Amino acid sequence: MLYYLENAEMTECMTYGHSCYKPRTGRGKTLVAYKKLRYFLITPRLQRLFMSPRTAEHMTWHQSHHAIDGVMVHPSDGEAWKHFNSMHPHFSAESRNVRLRLCIDGFNPFGSFAAPYSCWPIILTVYNLPPGMCIRPKFMFLSMVIPGSSSPGRNIDVCLRPLIDELTQLCSSRALTYDISRKQNFVMRAALMWTINDFLAYGMVSGWSTHGKVACPYYMENNKAFTLTNGGKASFFTVIVVSCRITTGTERTERISLLAELKMMLHPRVFPVKNCLMLYQSMVKLCLVSNQVSRSFLVSV
Repeated sequence: MLYYLENAEMTECMTYGHSCYKPRTGRGKTLVAYKKLRYFLITPRLQRLFMSPRTAEHMTWHQSHHAIDGVMVHPSDGEAWKHFNSMHPHFSAESRNVRLRLCIDGFNPFGSFAAPYSCWPIILTVYNLPPGMCIRPKFMFLSMVIPGSSSPGRNIDVCLRPLIDELTQLCSSRALTYDISRKQNFVMRAALMWTINDFLAYGMVSGWSTHGKVACPYYMENNKAFTLTNGGKASFFTVIVVSCRITTGTERTERISLLAELKMMLHPRVFPVKNCLMLYQSMVKLCLVSNQVSRSFLVSV
């Protein structure tokens, strides 16, 4: 349970009746919460990008840059971006509207040999900027930090509620912003385009089970899943061969041999554990050859 908005004044969980504060050990001491969620507002930081002369003119780069057919240098050159523009013409009509990417991952800040602890930072990246700017640390906005002795698991949606509310407000209610490059005010909107995370975090955010033989969210029951004889773990592999431009006979021969090696190694009946390193090395070779403001909320444990 998140003690937020209408539940901000509550001190006990509505479901289990558990107190959000630790028991006092003496008189006159302040209440200490079991867990606190740190949230940092996104809207003021997005507005400052338009108020700074160093970044304001770059916030429309995604629309003004010259795209080369067949070459993707920025997500705006991809089909997903173009599909979003066709589905939301009113949003894409204003080039200053912000496109965001959400990144979620957890780690132990005290090292692998320390006491178990899980810290989950939630980071937003602005995709309006050029490729050389949008991946710089200063344009990666930390929106919240989810602490705890263990991973939030599927309850991560409870912790993400302040961020979801602000993004919803930015998309519908909008925010009046001053653009210093054009010397005028405009109504800024924002949209979350993608989420980037590892497979385990993907299962937490999307609610999809990433375990078992139906773990793949694309192939689902159509994947070639099998269970390892000794380990007992479910494994599934799918090799997709795409057509590519071949320049020389030597490159063509090397590609064909590497693909044949991968197909043999990925076969369920001939996949020993010792081939894991060889599989990784072959995939690397194939790629090389192809050359193509803050707030805190209480959280009940």
